[in-house]
Amino acid sequence: MTTRSPLPGIVLPVLILAALALGSLPACADAPAQLLDLRTSRQIALAEALPVLAGADLVLVGESHGDTRHHAAQLAVIRGLHEAGDAVCVGLEMFQLREQPVLDRWIAGGMSEEEMREAFLRNWGVEWPAYREVFLYCRDRGIPMAGLNVPREITRKVARQGFAALTPEEIGLLPPIVCSVDPDYEAFLRGFTGSDGHQGAFERFCEAQLVWDAGMAAHALDFLRTRPGTTMVVMTGSVHAWKPAMPDQIRRLAPQAVTVSILPEIGAQGKSAEVTPADADYLLPGI
Repeated sequence: MTTRSPLPGIVLPVLILAALALGSLPACADAPAQLLDLRTSRQIALAEALPVLAGADLVLVGESHGDTRHHAAQLAVIRGLHEAGDAVCVGLEMFQLREQPVLDRWIAGGMSEEEMREAFLRNWGVEWPAYREVFLYCRDRGIPMAGLNVPREITRKVARQGFAALTPEEIGLLPPIVCSVDPDYEAFLRGFTGSDGHQGAFERFCEAQLVWDAGMAAHALDFLRTRPGTTMVVMTGSVHAWKPAMPDQIRRLAPQAVTVSILPEIGAQGKSAEVTPADADYLLPGI
């Protein structure tokens, strides 16, 4: 069977390679208005998909970090839901859970843009301008933002010593982690460790990836528990928005949760014909 790996060209922050800044980029350009529905192979207007998105608990919109076209698409989804009158919040890979008070202050208008820029750079390696328009839109409209990430020191510890080495305090909301993943996801991860690598090293590497996916899934679900009827738009790297990754962890933690996955087409290395509904629900055509 041919391994389904639609995301090999994406920079993977969780793979202990870290997402490198792409430099200071201009603010989000005009948002794409189209989606490719992978169930029907039909290109549709974003407005046509909004009822489906509004009916989901979580809408994951993948990105290549710092690509303003992808951030424009994320903003278009957020804006579309908000302007349609749907309750919406935004989940961020870019912020750690422990920095939630910073995001709350930002939405409440209690900090300057310069203060937020400094907080953003403390949490993330990509320059603020690429994400600025999303943050301003949410602040100006009171749209809650949630920090979803786990501390870097935890993923590094798991990569070195395994999940079993974590203390109860470090585990927090994380579910038990074992390297049990979709075969295509496993093959994808092995592409970064080599087929002849030590199995124990791969297990720890896989656990570190799952800590990232499962941590964000658990933190997103916990945020939504106090916000019934709200759709969370998750801004995250495309590898996490891929269905075998964070969406699978959401399914394991909350089987009743409805999740929609949207991936950039270019993240599939231009091979959109090979991306199926097992990978995502929609593609962002041409970007």
